[in-house]
Amino acid sequence: MTEAIIIRDYGGSDVLKLEPIELGAPEPGSLRVRHTAIGVNYHDVYVRSGLYKTLGLPGIPGCEATGVIESVGADVSGFQMGDRIAYVTGSYGAYASHRMLPASLAMPLPDGVTDEVVASNLLRAMTVEMLTDQVCQIEAGMTVLVHAAAGGVGKMLCQVLASLGATVIGTVGSSEKAQIAQENGCPHTILYRTVAFQDAVSDITSGAGVDVVYDSVGADTFAGSLEVLKMCGHLVNFGQSSGPVAPLAIATLAAKSLTVSRPILFHYLRDPVQYQAMAARVFDKFQSGVLNAGIQTPIPLKDAAKAHDTLESMTGGGSLILIP
Repeated sequence: MTEAIIIRDYGGSDVLKLEPIELGAPEPGSLRVRHTAIGVNYHDVYVRSGLYKTLGLPGIPGCEATGVIESVGADVSGFQMGDRIAYVTGSYGAYASHRMLPASLAMPLPDGVTDEVVASNLLRAMTVEMLTDQVCQIEAGMTVLVHAAAGGVGKMLCQVLASLGATVIGTVGSSEKAQIAQENGCPHTILYRTVAFQDAVSDITSGAGVDVVYDSVGADTFAGSLEVLKMCGHLVNFGQSSGPVAPLAIATLAAKSLTVSRPILFHYLRDPVQYQAMAARVFDKFQSGVLNAGIQTPIPLKDAAKAHDTLESMTGGGSLILIP
């Protein structure tokens, strides 16, 4: 018998209940994994609340974790008992002490990268890899605007952009967050609550605009993000924290030959070869120091509700992980 957080009804954090579950031997092509650390993301909050109805109820939430292989199913090669692995998945199931995992999702963890760092940041780091290499290939000399530059993804995005030689401009909500963004590779910060970011970008770039905008905010920033792009610029909308974006008249893009993308990470991870290649590049960035994961805050799995409350209150002080 093992344990898992099971959601039986959508709602507040109190719907996250620890229950016993039973796992047998792994089926062909799968692994039995004992989790060592489990990532907590805002996506999990949306799933729990019912905003995203992508987890069938009753169900086990959670998109990323690290662990140790306990047993290997038939027709699996390249793995053995005791191997450290990590994974991300759009099929959920990570909020558990143990699970069955398709072997195709398992990524071997290299030495020198801790379970805690990877479990709390793999989804973010894979998102950044997608944004900077797959959706838009960033080159040295580009100027890039990052909204929410002090957030979980925003910080890592600034780190990678700076390492690629881009000039990074970030919007933030306070002077404290401006300092965080600057410490993570974003030399130009805009306090969007006190100044229109469009005007600030124009001043910073001497009216030239930016090559790329990474916008996870959505409704409040989308129109302005289009406005600050230079000719043939690219707007990447990968979130909607302020609400969904209104329908866009395609002719709007013609004025400057602009392009717009709306990527979903798990669509880019469907190809197992690309999935493993992106993970390898992410692990290299953790090992080399290009990606700095910051502080991890451990919380017992049984207290998953506390983790969600902390995340929603924005008082976590670092990346949250559940420890079985």
